[in-house]
Parts: sequence; structure tokens; C-alpha cells
Amino acid sequence: MSETIHIYHTNDLHSHFTNWPQIKSFLAERKRWHEEEGDVCLILDIGDHVDRSHPYTEGTAGKGNVQLLNEAQYDAVTIGNNEGITLSKEELADLYVQADFKVVVSNLFDLRGNRPQWAKPYHIIRTTNGKRIGLVGATAEFTPFYHKLGWRLTDAKESIIQAVKEIEEHTDLIICLSHLGIKEDELLADLCPQINIILGAHTHHVFHEGKWQGDTLLGAAGKFGVYVGHIAVAEAFEKTTAQLVEVSRLREEQEGFDERLIEQGKIQMNELVFHSDKTLKAEWFKDSELATLFGQALIEFTEADCALFNAGIFMEDMAKGAMTRYNFHQMLPHPINPCLVELSGAELKEIYLQSLNSEWPQLELKGMGFRGAVFGKMIHLNMEIINHRFYINGQLAVHDQTYRLVTLDMLTFGYFFPSLKRAAKTYFMPEFLRDVFSEYFHSKALK
Repeated sequence: MSETIHIYHTNDLHSHFTNWPQIKSFLAERKRWHEEEGDVCLILDIGDHVDRSHPYTEGTAGKGNVQLLNEAQYDAVTIGNNEGITLSKEELADLYVQADFKVVVSNLFDLRGNRPQWAKPYHIIRTTNGKRIGLVGATAEFTPFYHKLGWRLTDAKESIIQAVKEIEEHTDLIICLSHLGIKEDELLADLCPQINIILGAHTHHVFHEGKWQGDTLLGAAGKFGVYVGHIAVAEAFEKTTAQLVEVSRLREEQEGFDERLIEQGKIQMNELVFHSDKTLKAEWFKDSELATLFGQALIEFTEADCALFNAGIFMEDMAKGAMTRYNFHQMLPHPINPCLVELSGAELKEIYLQSLNSEWPQLELKGMGFRGAVFGKMIHLNMEIINHRFYINGQLAVHDQTYRLVTLDMLTFGYFFPSLKRAAKTYFMPEFLRDVFSEYFHSKALK
């Protein structure tokens, strides 16, 4: 009797837990159905399940996400950049210690060339009827960020191809868990046709019925738990179908689930940072005392000459009274790091002028670590133009002198300021903006 292999896949949940009870219930029901029919059921996640913008993830350093995956009986996952570079090296090294599933990622090593204890370049599953299913996987090459944290990342496609070479003679079906993005998946399908199925992530793309690239089937389920992917493989891959299940159409489960997780995160982060003697308003479209203090914190932390950032990063006011880790997390939920950029006086003036773009404040920004609503006004600290002359720290800027600008990592990726992408820079990791800001007040309170 032949067996059908059912593959269910999720990706880029980004700690959007509202739909998680429905996803868990659906997967449990389908697993029971298929196993009762004598078929195979695999449940896979393709990375970025973790997102530290959620209090539960922040409060548990991602281990709460692993527990949710355990409870939903996932068989294997790969890591995304949110697992890889928004956690400290120690936190990532410890993340999957209690995982009941395999973590398949072939291109992650420490600086000595050793894989994390939990990371495997491949995993082979043997079904009841003797079919051998090989899983390979890799994560996106955010190489400088990994290196800054103490990890070494190798070429993702090359590492996958090497893993396939090692297992292709010992498998009947090869599935790739790829947190690389759609373009890389398409290239990989051409470079390594031995892979039967590539499950994609990272670029949040959607394939409602899969996409064939040569003889390789590509699957992808978007983001935020809106869909669960389902691929059914029958008759030795001769008959394969792919579809997405829309989670909102599933029956409701556990109302208030996300709220309970938020409350758990709040309890985990109920650590006093300092007592505020007044309320500081979060202003998106004008300068504010809150923004000025934030800029001062960045300058002090990085020893910069001046600071540049967008006011839309502030999601809540700083309230009068006790300010805990949770309050700072709610104010600055973004997984964004400070970045110090070295620029000449002339280059810095050009950046300043570009930052005056009148269209940016209303821009509804998505991605790059930003978890806010609108971009907001650009805030400048220790730099200004007076009578057409550019000043830094109250002194007329020297055209060819080097200055140190502290800004947000997302502003150095080239979308807003192309010249910052090319400039010499230092990323501060694993500190997020909220860590720098909270430590600024905590240290002042101790003095």
C-alpha cells in the first residue's frame, strides 16, 4: 500500500500569536487524520517565528516560541534572521536546548568553525513504509551582523548543495527549508535540481498553489500566520499538489490567547529601571524632550559627535512613575541596533539635507526592523544649518574632516540614504535601542 506524504509549513510568524491557537488545532487535527489513514505528516517552520517586538518573545528570550512549536508538534525548523541576529550569541546558543524538533541549518558556525549543538546540516526521516525524506536548510546571509555577534555564516546555497550531495543517494525525497528569499530559492532550484521541494520564507511571498521551477516545487505561506501551507506528495512525487489554508476561515480557538502571552511577557519584564518624575510625550511629527533625551543616550553610548533618527520609533509616552523593562519595550519595540557611521563634513551635510525630505514623516514604513506606524520627523542632534552654513556641535563643519554620526541600523541599508550603505560603520550588537535608552536612565538614577 502506497503512502501519501503530507507536508505542512509555516514561516515568518514574527510572533504574531493571534492565529496561533487555530494553527495548532488545525495541525493536530490534520496529523491525526493522516496518521489514521496510514499516511505521513510532517510539520515544518521556515524561520522568523521569533520576533522580539512581542513582549512574550522578549520576556522569554525566544524560548516561549520554542515551547509553542513543541506543543504544536513541529518536526523540524530552520532559523531566520530574527532568531539569528536579534538574540545575543548566548541566547541563540541556548534557544533550542529544550526543542522537541530538529533544527536544520547548514550555514551557521561559531568563529572556531563549530556548529551550535542543536544545528544539523540535514536530517533524514524514514517513514513506516520505508521512504526516506531528507531535510536540508539554511538562513539568509546577514554575514556582518552574525560576525559582530560571534557567529560565522557561510554561503547559504553552497552549504545546501553540499548537504544535498551527502544525502541524495540515501533519500527518496529532498525538502529544503530555505530562509533565503524568493530570488535565492529560484536560483537554488536551478543550481540543485535534486531538491524536490523548496519551502521558502524571508521575503514573505505567497504561492497559493506552489510554483514549479523546473522539476522543483516551491512553496511559501506569506507572513504573520495568515496561511498554513500544505503540500501532498503521492506516487513517488509523480502526483504532487500544493495549497494554502487561510487560517481566518478555521474555527475560533482560545479567545484572548495573545493577550495572555502579552501578560506573561509583562510579568517576565517587571524589572524596575528608574522612576520618572514627569511624563514625556511621544511626538511623531515634531521635536520633543523625549527625542532629545534619546539622542543624548545614543551619543553617550557610542561617543558620537551627532545623532540622526526618525521620531516614529517612539510607540508610547514615557509615563510619570515607575518605568520597567516592559515599559521601555513598549516604547521602543523595534529589533533595531544603533550604528556609528564615519563621514566627512561634506558627506554629513549632504545626509542632513536629504533628511529634510518633506514626504518621509507620513511614510507608512514596513520592515527593516521597524515595528511602528509612520516614519515620523527626522530628528537631528548636535547638527544644524544656520545661514546656509552647516554646524556640528556648534562649530562650523570642516569639509574634509571626519565626524562620527550615530543613527539607526535601518537607515544604513540604502533605502533612505544610499551613501550610508557605502560608508565605514560600526553596528552595536546585541543592544537594541530600548537597551541603550533604558541603561541611560538607569545609570543616571544610580549616580
